[in-house]
Amino acid sequence: MSLRTYLLATGTFAAGTSAQVIAGVLPEVSQELGVSVAAAGQLVTAFAVTYAVASPLLAAATGRWERRRLLVTALMVMAVGNGLAAVAPSYGVLVVARMLTALGAAVYTPAATMVATELNPPERRARAIATVFGGLSMSLVLGIPVGSLLAGSLGYEGVFALVAGLIVAAAVGVRAALPVVAAPPRVGLRERLGVVGDRRVVPMFAVTLLVSVAGVSVYTYLAEVLIEVTGVHGGTVSLLLFVYGIAGVLGNAVGGWVADRFGTRWPLVVSLAGSVVAMALLPVVAGGFVGAAVILVVWGMSAWSVNPPMQHRLVSSAPATAGLVLAMNASAVYLGVGLSGVAGGLVVAFAGTRALGPVAAVVAAVALTVFVVASRPRQPSFAGSTTQSGPGKTRLS
Repeated sequence: MSLRTYLLATGTFAAGTSAQVIAGVLPEVSQELGVSVAAAGQLVTAFAVTYAVASPLLAAATGRWERRRLLVTALMVMAVGNGLAAVAPSYGVLVVARMLTALGAAVYTPAATMVATELNPPERRARAIATVFGGLSMSLVLGIPVGSLLAGSLGYEGVFALVAGLIVAAAVGVRAALPVVAAPPRVGLRERLGVVGDRRVVPMFAVTLLVSVAGVSVYTYLAEVLIEVTGVHGGTVSLLLFVYGIAGVLGNAVGGWVADRFGTRWPLVVSLAGSVVAMALLPVVAGGFVGAAVILVVWGMSAWSVNPPMQHRLVSSAPATAGLVLAMNASAVYLGVGLSGVAGGLVVAFAGTRALGPVAAVVAAVALTVFVVASRPRQPSFAGSTTQSGPGKTRLS
């Protein structure tokens, strides 16, 4: 794998940390700004909604930018957003800071994914995507716990300042080591609008949205679920969350390797099915530490192995508008994040935390059904279902 691909992953790690770290400092934000924890939690919603709305719009607006300049600019916008959060004198300014950070992240992650596919040969593109997304999964492992750990000594302001410094370092690295990457060929308005009616990609957006709603709604309340189901507390809960995160990192890597070797359809079916089973069995199997660890490993690997083959399938299905397609898929992810808080809260309020896993499993099963139906090969001559017969060919099915 190209060293430059790993460099791109440092940027996605910074972007993911920007998104995730707020969850680790919510108590400090609530206390220092004099707002409720529920109000502080809306900072997550502000980030997610801004990302969801802005990603496809900014992808279209910056379509003719040289890619390295675009990546560096996006990182610096994130740095400014985190810097503003570090000095925000009020809750309102902090909301604006989170929205500004989301604008940078909404540009960086899809663009970095696209650049990674261009810097690597076709037979390694899914693994390149997995490497870029590995930065996001590592932010899940480190972002929240490190933010929570440092908030006690640095305050939430210090944590945001530290994240801003990390992003600036990533921007310097990208500027210094990445070659000039030309903007993709100009795509007309007709082709851009054609994405909306493309039967190869639109159902994939629906799958992404449903998977995001299902997974994040459970993960948001996972600590409470583990406490109720397993009876563990404190450091043991943190250890189980860490187990999930490590499984996610491994699943992301495996997802890229398998997609390059076997195509995207069956790896996605297996990953989605694994998530369904793991979430459905969460309140049943996770009755003790060992059972909880096993089910979290299965769930973490299944959930995070979805991203590389899904991104690769989208890029291969619509190469002319790949940047926009990836941005729209990212928009679906964060729209799902925004909806998951509402969905998870309703399930907890009316059915309790034990019901979260099974209910989310039903939503994920719908996603699996949509994918299976939408990805069925239609005709042997259909270009989207071509098979890989040699180097440089892309296999979707």
